[in-house]
Amino acid sequence: MDNTSPTPLQVVLQPPSGWAGDDGLTPIDRILDAVRSHLGMEIAFASRIHDGLREFTHIRADCPVPVAPGVAEPLEQTLCQAVLDGRLPALIHDASQHEAALPLPITKALPVGSHLNVPITLSDGQIYGTFCCVSRIPDLSLTERDMATLRAFAQLASQQIEGDLHQQRSRSSTTARIAAVIATDTLTILHQPIHELRSGRPVGVECLARFADAAERGPDRWFAEAAQVGLGQELELLAVRAALKTLPHVPSDCYVAVNVSPETVIGGALRELVSCASRDRLVIEVTEHDAVGDYSALGAELDWLRGYARIAVDDVGSGYAGLRHIVELKPDILKLDMSLTRQIDTDPARRALAHALVCFAREIGCKLVAEGIETEAERAALARLEVPLAQGYLFSRPMPVVAAQQLLLGEREPAPLARLTDPQTGQRHQRRA
Repeated sequence: MDNTSPTPLQVVLQPPSGWAGDDGLTPIDRILDAVRSHLGMEIAFASRIHDGLREFTHIRADCPVPVAPGVAEPLEQTLCQAVLDGRLPALIHDASQHEAALPLPITKALPVGSHLNVPITLSDGQIYGTFCCVSRIPDLSLTERDMATLRAFAQLASQQIEGDLHQQRSRSSTTARIAAVIATDTLTILHQPIHELRSGRPVGVECLARFADAAERGPDRWFAEAAQVGLGQELELLAVRAALKTLPHVPSDCYVAVNVSPETVIGGALRELVSCASRDRLVIEVTEHDAVGDYSALGAELDWLRGYARIAVDDVGSGYAGLRHIVELKPDILKLDMSLTRQIDTDPARRALAHALVCFAREIGCKLVAEGIETEAERAALARLEVPLAQGYLFSRPMPVVAAQQLLLGEREPAPLARLTDPQTGQRHQRRA
């Protein structure tokens, strides 16, 4: 083999753009199928032009083809470039009748009989690539009306591609932003004290992560976006490490609670982080915003973690933190979501549900923590229901670690109820770490 000869095809690692449906087809695939069927052609494909290459991004065919999505070839060796240069017409009835088509590798490899080609042009006028239909046999019946049809479908493909490019750029920007935080360890932990509901005595703190742009992007959004780009576990583990570093600032008779998703628990990385902790000092709050796919794996990992921490189920009364979730995880603590406790003093349905959970918790031997308490009336209603613990702005807002330490040691008074806005986030209520 002559290693100095140009290689006609090479693999390019960029994945084709566009989401796929249940049948594996992307919107571009569907557009290609539609135009291929409409024109009666064997093959339809979309390509991207970059770095002197023509890369196939999507191919739909009802016959064998010698290339696949992700494969690229030198642009100068393609029919597409010959059309763009004006050396070949956009509508070719019979490639064997065009001298400029004969030397090109694909003309004989397929072989190419008829060929229709239009550029994929983005809204800024940039040529992204080409949109083509090909058949192995000549077709003299093709007309300019068929070319107009191809252009119309190419326009649809262009709009989809432009949307995909925007999403890719947004995803890349999000990934870079979150990766930078993980690499530089730049998040802050605040403590929100947890109190005995009747006496107001602090018994622990929940660790809440805050980021530099808190005024425009809250922690919920940070963690949701991290999960979307595949960095959810890494960001959660960063928050857990940062939270555990604050443990020496919490009095020995109080505990620290950290938030972790089921996916991160199942991943197993928590074992190393909590192996020096003790059950009376650490609580792992299992947050849940999506259905758990494998309760067996989650339960097995939580059983190991129970040697070093108590387990709490967060957000009870909202989302997926339902009865099965509680039964499967066998928690030591249940945290009533603020959607259940808010205005519980005036809502009989909320009181009835909270009463049922008090009875349930008593039967299984776990404690209840009511979240989001803001008024004395809410506190009094929950006290009558015998909910033992609570957190919320009625008692204290999220605060810097040293300030929380002073409160826990009795060296400062809790913030007044009027201060209902978290100064770190501008948000009215505390949210997950």
